[in-house]
Amino acid sequence: MQVTFFGVRGSTPCNGDDISRYGGNTSCVAVRIPGEPPLFFDLGTGARYFGATQPHDGTFRGTCLLSHLHWDHTQGLPFFSPLLYEGAELDVYAPAQEDGRSVAEVIGTVIRPPLFPVTVDQLPGRVRFHDTSDSEFRVGSVKVMSRLVPHVGPTLGYRIEWGGRSIAYMSDHQQPYDGSFSASDGALELADGADLLIHDSQYTPHEFERKSTWGHCTVDYAVWIAQRCNVGRLALFHHDPGRTDVALDEVAKCAITAGDRRGLDVFAAYEGLTVQVS
Repeated sequence: MQVTFFGVRGSTPCNGDDISRYGGNTSCVAVRIPGEPPLFFDLGTGARYFGATQPHDGTFRGTCLLSHLHWDHTQGLPFFSPLLYEGAELDVYAPAQEDGRSVAEVIGTVIRPPLFPVTVDQLPGRVRFHDTSDSEFRVGSVKVMSRLVPHVGPTLGYRIEWGGRSIAYMSDHQQPYDGSFSASDGALELADGADLLIHDSQYTPHEFERKSTWGHCTVDYAVWIAQRCNVGRLALFHHDPGRTDVALDEVAKCAITAGDRRGLDVFAAYEGLTVQVS
């Protein structure tokens, strides 16, 4: 499996010379699997750039595993250019909502006039939404596990398995409010023994003190859960939009050192990075 990061930021896209190395687009991670249609996590603004690599003739078929419906994970949907061509098809799996509305209904309230010029149904390509919770299902030959994880609002983490290898994705994950290290059964199940864990690492411990209820976690927590679950590699992800390249280098350096002490391979994800899980 080949993993490419097209968007690695959290909360809001950002731009500037000081963040150019890691990039400023929000969450989108594509997984290339031999013999399978495109599979990717989240529809942040990075989805625009992933879409640019896909067919633009109506032949696109793909699946998105959407973690939750916050703006930074859905803004890329109407700019996913393969959908501008009749015949294209995209299946989107996303968490069922607590108020009883379907995912399609919620998305339809945002991507429509006057907030957006057209509705999803008016795009030439077809989008099918699948309301999901704690579940196991298949996308082609790929085994998918989805589990609810703590965040602000219904949020899913995912685990995909193919060819004896596994990738876990927890883009937004609430650390216990007191800063302690513990995790839900679902989060531990997703990460257990994964070859690659892509995990929220938005805050430093100092920042978490002020934002402990905002739905995210510290870099230290990401390293802890990776070690706790015997993960092969940890990708630090969902970087704070205010974190410069230089600051991210320092955060990553500390996490890499901590990982080395625990026999864990840690790296900070950046736009354009491709890693092999094989």
